[in-house]
Amino acid sequence: MAAAGVSSLGLLLGYAGGTFDTKPSSFTLLTRINAIGGIALETEQIDASALEDLVTRYVAGRADSGGTFPVTVNLTDETIDEWKTVIDLSKTQVQEGNTVWFEVYSPNLDDAFYICAETPQEIPMPDFEQNSLMTVEIVLVINEYKGLDTAIEPVGSTGSTGGSGTTGQGG
Repeated sequence: MAAAGVSSLGLLLGYAGGTFDTKPSSFTLLTRINAIGGIALETEQIDASALEDLVTRYVAGRADSGGTFPVTVNLTDETIDEWKTVIDLSKTQVQEGNTVWFEVYSPNLDDAFYICAETPQEIPMPDFEQNSLMTVEIVLVINEYKGLDTAIEPVGSTGSTGGSGTTGQGG
């Protein structure tokens, strides 16, 4: 019998500034994450056929990560302040030729998922509906998908409740 899959409960999202080639040694926790979009690494197909071939032949091309990484955040004064900090960091890192690393951490896995990405220039306005939770989707532009690597648990930022409690859990 196969083992059950890992739940998304307890997922944490962290960020850190740095260079493209060196994973940071610590990550700051982003709280009240409602959903984290997936990344499908679709490989382009290159037609390698010659005119004399009777069957079309393909070779693998570049992998395409889709270009964006959506993160849905429960909108609070605290999360607005956190994301303003990340946006300011992203602007500074881009000006310096560096990047912001994002980590999706699961307490149930030895490895975490990593990407290097840029944030939007501002926090977007959410949709407003009756009887619904106010959330905002922050769409990160993927500079480089780093994939799986040794997990580093994100720690709470100033004013947050920490990295090991119930804050920052993904959906």
